Amino acid sequence: MAGSSGFQLGVVGSLTLSVASSVSIVICNKALMSTLGFPFATTLTSWHLMVTFCSLYAAQRFHFFEPKSIDAKTVILFGFLNGSSIGFLNLSLGFNSIGFYQMTKLAIIPFTVLLETLFLNKTFSQSIKLSLLVLLLGVGIASVTDLNLNFVGSVLSALAIATTCVGQIMTNTIQKRLKVSSTQLLYQSSPYQAAILFATGPFVDQLLTNQSVFSYDYKLIVLAFIVLSCSIAVIVNFSTFLVIGTTSPVTYQVLGHLKTCLILFIGYIILHDPFTVRNIVGILIAIFGMALYSYFSVQESQRKSASDVLPVSQVRSYVLPLSINAIQESDSSYKSK
Repeated sequence: MAGSSGFQLGVVGSLTLSVASSVSIVICNKALMSTLGFPFATTLTSWHLMVTFCSLYAAQRFHFFEPKSIDAKTVILFGFLNGSSIGFLNLSLGFNSIGFYQMTKLAIIPFTVLLETLFLNKTFSQSIKLSLLVLLLGVGIASVTDLNLNFVGSVLSALAIATTCVGQIMTNTIQKRLKVSSTQLLYQSSPYQAAILFATGPFVDQLLTNQSVFSYDYKLIVLAFIVLSCSIAVIVNFSTFLVIGTTSPVTYQVLGHLKTCLILFIGYIILHDPFTVRNIVGILIAIFGMALYSYFSVQESQRKSASDVLPVSQVRSYVLPLSINAIQESDSSYKSK
């Protein structure tokens, strides 16, 4: 019982850390991109990952954690998928309308459920599926505006969905199969992700913004916000791996969409962004869907624990499940207004 309580507290802590850091980085990135005019999202993400790797390298040198080797093939494939996911999501945002981009993000949950059902033999009850449907409906009402289709944008969105889902499932699978912590996996994979985005980021950003990151006028205030953004991103990246490792990819997506609603609300309260009755209704429906998902998850966990004797590490947490990447969360918050 003590071990179970400790595990549940750890999950609550990881969810809280994920929400708090994501909201903080959204406010920082909104100021950096909208107010200060620094629009290079993909390049900024590569800096986030590089700073994350450097921070983890320093931490392991001071013995805050013990690095664990992972075979090169797994790490490279994993880094390629996650780096590609970020790139495709940014390209999707550039080539599609805001509404279609939001629909792309919404499609990640059902596609993840489909992949886990087909390839990992996981089962999801009708109650869980219903609660996810209510949640998606609420987020859709709150965040989706216009829906304009184009061929290139649709292909990019499909690639973004596929790479994101597979990458998140791999995160969960690798941590459990190889018994590596979120810190160990992030330490091994972040340099590969950073390298992919560092090489492609300037070209992707120039394609989307018609501006060059190399010719930008870096004022002191801009540099200060970049440093702050990278610092918060260390926590965001760590909490992302922590949440997926202690819960599941589906729960992480539920968390991401609820953060979208929270960001919309905070944008109205603190940043005075436009807010409509549709936003309020959508957020309330999404919160109701989250409550249903949480309730049904608890019920199923209790039934399962009553019928099976499982190790503590395999027991589902009895907590309220609350994205993807700090930049995507920031983009969807300030560009959807």
